[in-house]
Amino acid sequence: MTTPADALIEHELNPWLSAEARFNEAAERLEMDEGLQKVLRTPSREITVYIPVVLDDGRIEVFTGYRVQHSIARGPAKGGIRFAPDVTLDEVRALASWMTWKCAVANIPFGGGKGGVICDPHVLSMTELERLTRRYTADIIEFLGPEKDVPAPDMNTNEQVMAWMMDTYSMHMRHTMTAVVTGKPLDLGGSRGRPEATGRGCLFVTLEALKRMGLKPEDTSVVVQGFGNVGGMAAKLMARREFKIISIIEWDGAVYNAKGIDVEALMAHRKQTGSIVDFPGAENIDREQALYLKCDVLLPAAKENVITSKTAPHLNCKILCEGANGPTTPIADKVLADKGIFVIPDILANAGGVTVSYFEWVQDRQGYFWNEDLVNTRLEEIMVNSFQDVVKYSDTHRVHNRIAAYMLALDRVAFAIKLRGLYA
Repeated sequence: MTTPADALIEHELNPWLSAEARFNEAAERLEMDEGLQKVLRTPSREITVYIPVVLDDGRIEVFTGYRVQHSIARGPAKGGIRFAPDVTLDEVRALASWMTWKCAVANIPFGGGKGGVICDPHVLSMTELERLTRRYTADIIEFLGPEKDVPAPDMNTNEQVMAWMMDTYSMHMRHTMTAVVTGKPLDLGGSRGRPEATGRGCLFVTLEALKRMGLKPEDTSVVVQGFGNVGGMAAKLMARREFKIISIIEWDGAVYNAKGIDVEALMAHRKQTGSIVDFPGAENIDREQALYLKCDVLLPAAKENVITSKTAPHLNCKILCEGANGPTTPIADKVLADKGIFVIPDILANAGGVTVSYFEWVQDRQGYFWNEDLVNTRLEEIMVNSFQDVVKYSDTHRVHNRIAAYMLALDRVAFAIKLRGLYA
């Protein structure tokens, strides 16, 4: 039986409701027309497909897949595809809307999309994953394309999955179309700098926050939650810029060293042992305790709903840089504001990934590829400009950074819609 307390927790942790709450506050502060709000709030298209796959043992399993295109007002839909057993349509809806706002904050010419397949990829063989990926792609193929919808990797998907998607689409089109997905292998039209892009973007906006607060990297302590592509790369790049990474938190434990962790040595330890725990250069500590350590920067880079009404009161950081999508609930936002924590919201902080995905799409369409220095220079320019745009909105409208980022995004998408008009 569900108790009222359980219902409240479920409500707080629902990603679609979280996205809606931020949208509503930003739209209200912008005094946005009610009809325009309806257009912006509603996804353009939601696709559900049922994917039959012949497993290696001959059994047939049917998987459920989704693709949500939230907005195409500023360009083709853009967003990742995740494979996970807990994928829900509400989650995909929320993530698609966040992609719309993220692309608008970064001021790149994409709308928002997201996809997901309900499956446990860890129990599927490579051949089963390939069959699943190709059938999913074929089932949504009429909605994909460089000018329509450009997927990318997300949770439990990678450049190999993108290669399968690109090949499936190309076989149906009867010619190679590298620009249909991003996050591909370099040899198939991928971009240099793409694997590091989200973590590097977190570094750039954190550096801007430090300038605003009068701090220097060498005097800055950092706790990173999540040690995957985003958290691991952010930690490595920050350590190279002399940040002191005092703790890393993963699903199976956490490690701590007040003098700073050798991040690259920790990566080698995990590669060798399969875990970050029992690392000789740090002590094991409780994961929750690590989240509450006193630090200058806390960087959640794993999943949604890490900073909640339960955890937010115990945070002991000056800056919260959201490397993950949706790590903070709306109720927790109020707690963070009361504590005076400077939040770099997810739709700004982790926009580095989609920005370099945009660069990859541009390079594929040009047939001309950039060196990594050019990719990183242009990424820094966009991340710094986006940070300044958000804090300017925050200062002008006297709102915290998350609502400022939403206001900026809504303003840009609404402006595009008003310029285009509504086709009837």
